This record gives sequence, structure tokens and C-alpha cells, in this order.
Amino acid sequence: MEDQAKMENQDKAVVEKALNNYFNALNESDVTTAVGSYTTDGVFIAAGAPTAIGTAQLITAYEYLFKAIQLNVEVTIDEVIIKDDISFVRTHSIGTTRIHATGENIPAENREFFLLRKEQREWKIARYLFNQPK
Repeated sequence: MEDQAKMENQDKAVVEKALNNYFNALNESDVTTAVGSYTTDGVFIAAGAPTAIGTAQLITAYEYLFKAIQLNVEVTIDEVIIKDDISFVRTHSIGTTRIHATGENIPAENREFFLLRKEQREWKIARYLFNQPK
């Protein structure tokens, strides 16, 4: 039982690291790392945008996103639930969004939900959606 708890804590730490790497990619407008954070069949459901499914659509979505805005957000991981090779993660982020077209910086606040899955022994985002609480 103690070994199982230790493995769960290790998995939780790896899941949290994977999400922190993803948010770093968002803040750096790094398409390659952001998309590489997903499974090959990953799904990105962004408010007000078409759903992106699979690597090719994810690349298009993140290229479009990063041409339009620059994020500067900090993420807080609120909950991690792991069952076998699936992890459900609830987060929230706060910071600013720079709109490239206008140069304006606006407040950014989101609630996020992730479903991660192990793919080739790495935790990757299988499904991701977010919304704004206000």
C-alpha cells in the first residue's frame, strides 16, 4: 500500500510538471512545445473557437492563437485525480493577455480542465477546455 501511494505521488508530480511545461509554452508562444504536450489525438476546446482535434489542427490553432495574443499567466493546480493511465486535472490561471493587433494588455483569468493520458510512458494532454469565470 505504501508503494502504491508513493507511485501515485510520483505520478501526480509528473502530471503537474507536464502542465507547468505546457503553461510555460503558452507564455512563450511556443507552438512546438504546446502541441507536443498533447497526445496525437488530443483535443483543444477553446472558448469562441472551433474545436481542434489531432496534431495538425492543434498546430493550426496554436499558430493562430499566438499570432493574435501573447499570454502572461500563472497557473495554480487545484486538483489532480489519477486512475491508471488517465488523469483529471482542474486548474485556474491569472495574468494578462496582450492583444497584438492593438498592443493592449487585458486581464486574463481562466478555469481549466484537463484530461491527461499516458502516451509512450509520458503524461500528455488528451483533452483540454477552459472558460472565463467572469
